[in-house]
Amino acid sequence: MNAQKLVVIGQGYVGLPLAMRAVEAGLDVVGLDVDADRVKRLASGESFVEDIPADRLGRALASGRYRPSTEYPDAEGFDICVITVPTPLRDGVPDLSFVEQAGTAVGPYVRRGCTVVLESTTYPGTTEDLLRPLLEAASGLRSPGDFHLGYSPERIDPGNPTWRLENTPKVVSGVDAASLARVDGFYRRLVERTVPVDSTRVAELTKLIENTFRQVNIALINELAMASHQLGIDAWQAIEAASSKPFGFMPFRPGPGVGGHCLPIDPCYLSWQVKRTLGRPFRFIELADDINHQMPEHVAQRVMAGLNRIGRPVNGARLLLLGLAYKKNTGDMRDSPAVDVARRLQALGADVHAVEPYAEPQHIPGGVVVVDLTAREVAAADAVVLVTDHDSFDYDLVTRHARYVFDTRDRCRGAIVERL
Repeated sequence: MNAQKLVVIGQGYVGLPLAMRAVEAGLDVVGLDVDADRVKRLASGESFVEDIPADRLGRALASGRYRPSTEYPDAEGFDICVITVPTPLRDGVPDLSFVEQAGTAVGPYVRRGCTVVLESTTYPGTTEDLLRPLLEAASGLRSPGDFHLGYSPERIDPGNPTWRLENTPKVVSGVDAASLARVDGFYRRLVERTVPVDSTRVAELTKLIENTFRQVNIALINELAMASHQLGIDAWQAIEAASSKPFGFMPFRPGPGVGGHCLPIDPCYLSWQVKRTLGRPFRFIELADDINHQMPEHVAQRVMAGLNRIGRPVNGARLLLLGLAYKKNTGDMRDSPAVDVARRLQALGADVHAVEPYAEPQHIPGGVVVVDLTAREVAAADAVVLVTDHDSFDYDLVTRHARYVFDTRDRCRGAIVERL
């Protein structure tokens, strides 16, 4: 009996780990992506996702069950298709063009009895109201009835060594009971636990709740940190003290802003839908988004004030930024607040150098000089700004040789260190 054929549309931070896990579970996998360079690199065994080491990709290729491709005809005869394409914002409005393109392109290959699952984060109703009509129009089939359709929100956390795809509970849904059973059965082959819900709208909202919860609480702590600084109170110590309470409290910590796809974008899908459908704002989300977007400017102003205290104007100062990715131990630069900080400091006239061991060179902001973290580089800087706290950084070296450190992550110690 032939193995089931899986098509994964999108081979990025979500789609590639899914494809690798499916190969290991015995499925034949076609990884579709519109980026020809990305597909070429994958075919040669080069992984650009930190969670997928080259040897794991190599084993998948060697098995003969993984084939990266840019050609949709390679999807023909699929049993399961999972769509993991980006869903960005354009001028504050959800951009579902990648979902639309994927649905239109794979639609002709939808056949009776197959299953299509959307994983891309989006507002409730997308699976049934947008994706389903595209698949039906292109295939001439109907769901429910002819083919199965469901939604399962991705929960990939890049750089997290503890919670991976296979041991993170997976929310699953379908447009009817038969679709739910198919979607649930598929993911049970890949993960330790599934969490079935009653509808695709519930599953779509689940993802938005998860990210909105984080966005709102991070904004609360960021605003608290800004106020505490002006009040002369150590917010970091207060947060640690509050964390000693064994019930009714969950610690969040300040930072230079939020990045990646989840926090700066996903909650806005929910607030957009509420405003469009109900005619009123989702005030918590809008306020949290505003506060978190203020943080890079707050960091730049604090660095400028810190330089002034040591008698060095920011205009012409040499600054060393530690980390440019949005999240530690990854090279993911999507909507990174560190990039925003770098650009704001450049706009103030600073000469910005940066240490970023993970990000690819083409993603580094223009005018930023990438250097290694050495005693010489630290000593040459008028100020060191810790933005992304990669574990590979030698923080003792920084504090031994720096003149002044502005630390947005609470990793450095010493008299020369000022914390966010």
